[in-house]
Amino acid sequence: MADPTGREAVGAVWRIESARIVGALARYTGDFALAEDLAQEALAEALVTWPRDGVPRNPAGWLLTVGRRRAIDAFRRHSALDERYAAFAHNLSEGGAVSGTPPADPVGDAENVLWDPDQIDDDVLALMFISCHPVLSREARMALTLRVVGGLTSDEIAKAFLVPTATVQARITRAKKTLGAARVPFEVPTAQQRTERLGSVLNVVYVIFTEGSSASSGDDLIRFDVASEAQRLARVLARLVPTEPEVHGLLALLELTAARFPARTGPDGEPVLLEQQDRRRWDRAAIRRGRAALARAEQVGRGLGAYGLQAAIAECHAVAASVDATNWERIVLIYEALGRVAPSPVVELNRAVAVSMAHGPTAALAIVDALVDAQALTNSHLLPSVRGELLTRLGRTDEARAELELAVGLCGNGRERAVLTRKLADLG
Repeated sequence: MADPTGREAVGAVWRIESARIVGALARYTGDFALAEDLAQEALAEALVTWPRDGVPRNPAGWLLTVGRRRAIDAFRRHSALDERYAAFAHNLSEGGAVSGTPPADPVGDAENVLWDPDQIDDDVLALMFISCHPVLSREARMALTLRVVGGLTSDEIAKAFLVPTATVQARITRAKKTLGAARVPFEVPTAQQRTERLGSVLNVVYVIFTEGSSASSGDDLIRFDVASEAQRLARVLARLVPTEPEVHGLLALLELTAARFPARTGPDGEPVLLEQQDRRRWDRAAIRRGRAALARAEQVGRGLGAYGLQAAIAECHAVAASVDATNWERIVLIYEALGRVAPSPVVELNRAVAVSMAHGPTAALAIVDALVDAQALTNSHLLPSVRGELLTRLGRTDEARAELELAVGLCGNGRERAVLTRKLADLG
């Protein structure tokens, strides 16, 4: 009789390891599209086998082994087995992508490659540099890397870039075809090429962390595994390119933001707003690490970039004893600088929130209304939720109710939606 826990194990392993499995198969085959297909075939086989025979000792290794076997079957079907075997023989092993060393065992046991932390960690980052290839447009390389290496869904990527899901899917499809047509080799770029691709890789890590720190859908406010993976990648990057200020700026931002995680949710996982958080629960070690990384960014650069400026805002919160004691004037000034360095509707909306704290809701509402007139963030719950809050503070209850109702309808995360619903109920 089939064991239902087997299907649960498949789902759990897939959520955690799918990106690494697809990435490893991409290195073996040199083909992103084929790697995804192979991983899906392995997943389908696991859904049949594990409930029947039990969960294997090394579930992720089992999936990779099946994927590699399917790859060999595919090459055989295309009458190119000998050629591909020769290619395999010249491939670097996992971990060799960064070290440049040849494999100790070219045949290897696939069950082991996912469980050497140093090797896999390096290869995940290496794959990001590979997939952020300049032959692709910025939008295409971001979508492809986030999907195949970062493990985000098309819906999550679409929400991050405020575009329709179909647009993201089309970008990924075009990116795969472009890489295939250009016969892009799966090899780690040189130091100079890494510098050219660094901006895209930093953006990928930032988007992954953003999805982890504020999940765009589901019932959990924070996806700790996703956020932790982004933090790990940022730390590896800081060691890999220690003279790049924005690497340290990003690391500082992630550390300072994650420091507030312990206080952001209550016992049942419900969100706790900033003004209600017990700041004694903030991770002081993470705050120290974040401030040190921010100081490093200031030392090695000529002024802070977009990530460093966001980290400086996070530092203002981290050192304040309360919301009222926060230096909101400084935060407004930093947001103004950020708007010049990396202008976006989200930055402008966050500036409006800071202005509301420093100068009151009337001044902030003018900024938000300008975003409404520009038809910015039309598919996001963020704009109506902020506007609803400002209107509530101004006593314009009917207008506030309409904005919060719109925000509830647009919000994809169950926990955030519950907060908005409570605010709506409080209006009476």
